[in-house]
Amino acid sequence: MLVVDDDTRLRELLKSFLSRNGLRVSTAGTAAAARQQLDALNFDLIVLDVMMPGQTGLEFAGELRKTNDVPILMLTAMGDPKDRIAGLEKGVDDYLGKPFEPLELLLRIQSILRRGRPAGPVGAAPERVSFGPMQFDFALGELTQKGKRVPLTDAEIALLRALGGRLGEVLSRDTLCKSVGGGVNERAIDVQVTRLRRKIEPDPGFPRYLRTVRGQGYRLVDA
Repeated sequence: MLVVDDDTRLRELLKSFLSRNGLRVSTAGTAAAARQQLDALNFDLIVLDVMMPGQTGLEFAGELRKTNDVPILMLTAMGDPKDRIAGLEKGVDDYLGKPFEPLELLLRIQSILRRGRPAGPVGAAPERVSFGPMQFDFALGELTQKGKRVPLTDAEIALLRALGGRLGEVLSRDTLCKSVGGGVNERAIDVQVTRLRRKIEPDPGFPRYLRTVRGQGYRLVDA
């Protein structure tokens, strides 16, 4: 995993703590330094500070999401829900406010990594589900369109696993919050659905596959 924060002391403390708990950790002090590491290595998660000199964490996350679906956990001193929503719109998977307990950070990291792995045996769960030209592989968490891979964030994978596992059924926002995890609220689910529609719908303004059921929630259909 990669920790990106301009605070050298915090960066080194996090590297030491997370390494002691079995994680392989690299660090970077700026978005530019992080980009160099990402060009050379693949990471399974990025812990990213919002306020950094030069390019901010939010700007970096938005740029990164155009080419890379690595999960992002953002560290922020900004507690306003609007700031958290802005991060989710950029593709951030989870938020943790500063100051924080290192153990909470570790638990959130472990939760994100678990969500990105294949789920345990579920007898009725299909191996894959198709809707329109899309096909979603549950075990790999991979979405393809006519054989071409569509990049997904960790939260989007969790949404598709939940909705695709019960194709045609209406799932409430509360149910989807629990599926995505990370302490997200119903507004955050709406944001994630909007982002996912941009990737799977011919016209996101008039969704064909990921439909809203007024007053109840969302359902995925093979229209």
